[in-house]
This record gives sequence, C-alpha cells and structure tokens, in this order.
Amino acid sequence: MRILKSLLATILLLGLASARPAAAQSVDDIISRGTINIGVLVDLPPYGVLNAQQEPDGYDVDVAKLLGKYLGVKVNLVQLTSPNRIPYLVTNKIDLIVATFGITPERAKQVLFSLPYSAIENVVFAGKDKKIATIEDLKGLRVGVPRGTVQDVILTQSLGSAVKIARFDDDPSTYQALITGQVDAIAETGLTGDDIFGKNPGANVERKFTLLQQPNGITMRKDQFNLLRWVNTFVYFVKNNGELSAIHEKWFHKPLPNLPVF
Repeated sequence: MRILKSLLATILLLGLASARPAAAQSVDDIISRGTINIGVLVDLPPYGVLNAQQEPDGYDVDVAKLLGKYLGVKVNLVQLTSPNRIPYLVTNKIDLIVATFGITPERAKQVLFSLPYSAIENVVFAGKDKKIATIEDLKGLRVGVPRGTVQDVILTQSLGSAVKIARFDDDPSTYQALITGQVDAIAETGLTGDDIFGKNPGANVERKFTLLQQPNGITMRKDQFNLLRWVNTFVYFVKNNGELSAIHEKWFHKPLPNLPVF
C-alpha cells in the first residue's frame, strides 16, 4: 500500500509539473545557448530575399544579424512565409521574428512587439483602366492580398463582405494573380510593387492609393518580457548610433524614416 501511495504521489507531481507553462525565454537563456533562431521572409525584396548563394539576405536579415552581434551569439535564420510567422513563433520553432511584421492591436493579443525598426508602405495596385481612388472603390471587386498580412486585416475589417478577398500564401503569388487577371486589384508593398510593375510595363498596372504606412516591430512570444526589454533597448540604441540608418541606406538608398514610438 505504501508503494502504491508513493507511485500515485509521483504521478501526481509529474502531472502538475507537466501542466506548468514553459519558462519564458530570457536573454540569459539565449546567451547561455550561444545561438538565436530568427524568422525572416525571403520573398519581399529588399526586406527579405535569397541572394546568389540562395541564402537569406536583405534589410531584415541585416537587422537580425546585427541583433545577434549585440547579443554575442550565432544567428540561425529560419525562412518564413507571411501566414506561418505567428505559428512558428508560438510553437518555439523560432525565438523571435524580424520579418516586416506590422504592429496591430489584433496581433498584439498573440505576440509582443518591439519599438518599430522599419516601416513599409502598403499600396493598392490595379490596371490603369480601373477607376480606383479610395478604399470604397474596392467594393464588389476581387482584391488579392498575402494571407494574414496587415492588408488582409484592413480590407476585411473595413469592407467585410463588400469586397471579394483572394488570399495567397506569398507575395509573388499575389503579384502574379494581378498580372494574369485572377484579381481586379491587389494590396501590396509599395516599393516592391513599383519595382515589379516598373519592369513589366506590359502589365499596364499602376499605383492607385496608399492603404497604410505600416510600422514593423521585432516580434516575440507573449511571455518573453525580459527579451522584449533587451530588444527595445537594442532598437533604441542602433537607431540613435546610426547603424540602423546605415542598413536602410544600403537597401533603400535613403535614410531611415522617422518611426513612431510607444
């Protein structure tokens, strides 16, 4: 009987231990491990691309590498798509995200955002023959967006069922949908869209209006408060010492814009 009671007590203790939430990952944890796993996009130039060696490169990648340098650890870059950014983070496949992730109240229910380290202009593109000047003009049209992006959220909340949203798994598929006539318009990154359609004048596509000037934050799990404090300090420091602006100059050929704080 004593043995049975002992076994039951052990099982109960193990059950309680397994029910406890995992410890928040701290700066000390990462430094002790010697590596940090950072999720990045590679389909959104110049924020994230694959270089000639088929390795991740771009503005976000350089920021991720700079972050690792200040932590004094090796950076493991993990390639993401827009829809799997949060799933990869909350299932501990990555430690944080540096992937043009727009800061919104809805997303902040699931993750923690740092101070903005970049901004991205989201623009509606459509054929030159389409009379589109405001978000209201999208009613009744089929509009393509990368799934789970800020553009997706804004159009869904603003227009609801009045707009026919076509969601794609990445940016190239979204651009291709407009070029091939699958959709009437797309909401995409202004800089990238300007480049793509500038190189394809036959597509007869132009900017229609700016949907949002989107500030982006480095993103962590909701329990990573210690890491958040360090990342905010990092962003503040490299903004003020010019390193972040130098990276921006490298990829965008202009200084870092004024970024909001909170």
